[in-house]
Amino acid sequence: MDVACCYSTGVLPFSTNANPLHPPHASCVSFFHSSLTARLSGNLHHLFAYRLQKDVSGDSRTVCVRSCKAQQSRKRPQYVPNKIDDPSYVRIFDTTLRDGEQSPGATLTSKEKLDIARQLAKLGVDIIEAGFPIASPDDLEAVRMISLEVGNNVNSEGYVPVICGLARCSKPDIDAAWEAVRHALRPRIHVFIATSGIHMKHKLRKTPEEVVETARRMVRYARSLGCQDVEFSPEDAGRSDPSFLYQILGEVIKAGATTLNIPDTVGYTLPSEFGDLIAKIKENTPGANDIIISTHCQNDLGLATANTLGACAGARQVEVTINGIGERAGNASLEEVVMAIRCRGQEIMNGLFTGINTKQIAMASKMVTDYTGMMVQPHKAIVGANAFAHESGIHQDGMLKFKGTYEIMAPDDIGISRADESGIVLGKLSGRHALKTRLLQLGYELESKELDDVFKRFKAVAEKKKALSDEDLEALVSDEVFQPQVVWALSDLQVVCGTMGFSTATVRLLGPDGLQQFGTSVGTGPVDAAYKAIDLIVKIPVTLLEYSLIAVTEGIDALANTRVVIRADNSPSVTHAQSGKLVQRSFSGTGAGEDVVVSSARAYVSALNKLIGSVSPAVTRQIQHIQEPTVAV
Repeated sequence: MDVACCYSTGVLPFSTNANPLHPPHASCVSFFHSSLTARLSGNLHHLFAYRLQKDVSGDSRTVCVRSCKAQQSRKRPQYVPNKIDDPSYVRIFDTTLRDGEQSPGATLTSKEKLDIARQLAKLGVDIIEAGFPIASPDDLEAVRMISLEVGNNVNSEGYVPVICGLARCSKPDIDAAWEAVRHALRPRIHVFIATSGIHMKHKLRKTPEEVVETARRMVRYARSLGCQDVEFSPEDAGRSDPSFLYQILGEVIKAGATTLNIPDTVGYTLPSEFGDLIAKIKENTPGANDIIISTHCQNDLGLATANTLGACAGARQVEVTINGIGERAGNASLEEVVMAIRCRGQEIMNGLFTGINTKQIAMASKMVTDYTGMMVQPHKAIVGANAFAHESGIHQDGMLKFKGTYEIMAPDDIGISRADESGIVLGKLSGRHALKTRLLQLGYELESKELDDVFKRFKAVAEKKKALSDEDLEALVSDEVFQPQVVWALSDLQVVCGTMGFSTATVRLLGPDGLQQFGTSVGTGPVDAAYKAIDLIVKIPVTLLEYSLIAVTEGIDALANTRVVIRADNSPSVTHAQSGKLVQRSFSGTGAGEDVVVSSARAYVSALNKLIGSVSPAVTRQIQHIQEPTVAV
């Protein structure tokens, strides 16, 4: 018999003689009946795990816990740019591909951006800010690709994400954004201009009157192109004069803005301040009730998620990124905001909910981590390696008795499996089906070709390692699937090193024309020698900015995982969205292997492939044009 009730202090014992539907505690009775009403109306927000347990004396008792595992039954309302039919619905605006990519070393190729956009659609985000099209021709093309594919892929429930492009308040920016997003079924242009005194004086060098006129004119221009969905952001709103904000926001509403995004650009405000700012904007801005108010919170003081949730009293769109990546200290984290609303939205946030499929969170997090090279800290909320780990003896004891004692959500809520309950141990005798099953449990739904590539590597590693852990499998998936388009591929590597002479490396790469090329070099160590040998073949001068290597698991036979960041001497430049300056891009690469030198070489080749894939097609063809195989020494 399963019996329980939710009580604010956590676990509560009841007499086994009591009717489970009417436990003796008055608070529990009240809470239970309100929850039952919610269940009947389809708005149940808790999972009530009714469980009969034995206490230390052997007597049975019922326990109750608060958790946030219940599935939301409310449907996503039909999309209308300037209104939401259900006042409790919160739109999720993901800017991983724009603001997230501004993280140093997080440059993404067009293929990687498209892959992430596909995953964001599986996740169910309402708006995908796909990039800053004016930044470079490649950025514009990537946003166009996403608009054509992801922006036109309507699922069985009628869902298709809005595809958004960022633009400064200038006609060339807006033209580029419209050209990139106009192919989507639901295109949006997001224009912004700074409104704080410090930005207007030192960056824009414009008067407040000039800023208002520019904003009004550019929003009107964006609408004149045929775009019916225009978002406006007053950059650095958190430090702007509120009365000036009311004025400029009122003017852009009259010009045709459908969403007003209020950014805390430098992460300066506290939750109470930011929530109050949103409330006052809604109260004092003419026409604010006819549009959607949005938030964009940076994490400079570690308050991005708190500010975002605090502003939900008035805002119905939140701008977030996967893993919280972004400029400087990053942005509000999608997984934190979404799971907080899922856990507490009904209870203390007036019934707020989102349309996110939370079981796709883990996959999205892993994909962004592998493509950007931005590692997630182990203690990161929701998606960190330790998020569902329990080492303390007291905690372990509680978990063994009842998981609700120390977990408010379960790993499978976000799409990961804690362990294989079937008892299968993957080793050299395991087959393709067993590998596929375990990868699905870990959140990886691979296509046939991708599975074949991973299985081939799996069998090679399993010949040398008795059993492969989940961490090993994830490293192999990262090394085989989450990689840039292959231009050069590492075929073989041999090194000679030690204390008796120079380290020497011989490398064989498979080139873009399908021919094998060799390179041999000496270096201060085996990795240095290998990298110099690769440079002799690829012939692209680069600077190594970062190099890190970790063991995936414990033990002498652990796989090595390497991450590098490089920058070419003539690295392609892009326009920075906020400063407007040209900045050189850096490129990250990752590699995994049983040998640390092989792992390092794979990571270096991966970064070079990303660099080559980021340049224009004409330059790429020039790099790839090799008349005959060479032997470089």
